[in-house]
Amino acid sequence: MFAHNKKLQYSVHVEECNPGLANLMLEQFGGPQGELAAAMRYFTQALAEEDPGRKDMLLDIATEELSHLEVIGSIVAMLNRGAKGELAEAVAAEADLYRAMQGAGNDSHVTQLLYGGGPALINSGGMLWTAGYIDSIGDPTCDLRSNIAAEARAKIIYERLINVTADAGVKDALGFLMTREISHQQSFEKALYAIEPNFPPGKLPGNPEFANVYVNTSQGDGDMRGPWNSDDNFRYVSDREAQLAMDGGDGKPSVKLGKQQQECLSAFAGRTASETDSNPTTGAELGKQDY
Repeated sequence: MFAHNKKLQYSVHVEECNPGLANLMLEQFGGPQGELAAAMRYFTQALAEEDPGRKDMLLDIATEELSHLEVIGSIVAMLNRGAKGELAEAVAAEADLYRAMQGAGNDSHVTQLLYGGGPALINSGGMLWTAGYIDSIGDPTCDLRSNIAAEARAKIIYERLINVTADAGVKDALGFLMTREISHQQSFEKALYAIEPNFPPGKLPGNPEFANVYVNTSQGDGDMRGPWNSDDNFRYVSDREAQLAMDGGDGKPSVKLGKQQQECLSAFAGRTASETDSNPTTGAELGKQDY
């Protein structure tokens, strides 16, 4: 059960209306790294979680993300409030209203003209929110790693929004939201490392013959060695031949077919075979000009 409190989790004070900035804020309302995506990610994970501690954590964070959605949505609405009234009441001439929307920049007409100044479940480019943003797979060690990455991406978006915002009140609220991403990331990391073992994900172990092999497939200027491919951690394979058919086989694909399947396939291959010694005239050749 959810219960709504009319107080925001963090006080928001917007200094002046700015529809262009409101449009940018939609990135954290209905964007892939936004608060709705985070809330749905963690809420659906919580419903399927078998561990009571992780279930409680996911429900707590999912619900908090909904409160962050409310903060961001409130910022969008407040940044649009002045323009909302002007557009709704048509207090200026048509040309002046049009110029005002264009002058705001950042396709600010999206929130003003299409949504009447309110927040919409779209990103800053107008793309509709989609459940495709949620990449949960049902294994806690996989999902927690994905959650850590999601919180990191959201923090970076908040940093970028802070960097393009002159409004001190908006900066302050965004700083709070950015900081909460850090806190959530820590919780997810602690939960991940509380699972032993947590790598590799899943139950099946990897094949030890290939689990600690680094294949240097991109060779030339810029080749680098580090802990990601060091001899202390990996068997480093640069030889091109050694990179092929690493199972020791011939490296060729094969499939077992029944007698009838093989006969049909052979007939098809024969019927569609290319005549390698032919030189047919093509439409492109008929239409080309001589130079």
